[in-house]
Amino acid sequence: MFLRLIDQMAAREGITEQLKAQDQLLWVQQMNNIRDLVMEVVNNDLIYI
Repeated sequence: MFLRLIDQMAAREGITEQLKAQDQLLWVQQMNNIRDLVMEVVNNDLIYI
């Protein structure tokens, strides 16, 4: 669930391998933001309910 949501959100936000090749720092920042958001969603769905 976690990895699937990360992949879906990255695709929706337009975070691609091309961006990774062009601007690695921006790619890492955006992927970290997505990872944190997905972690909140997963925790909310699996733990807090």
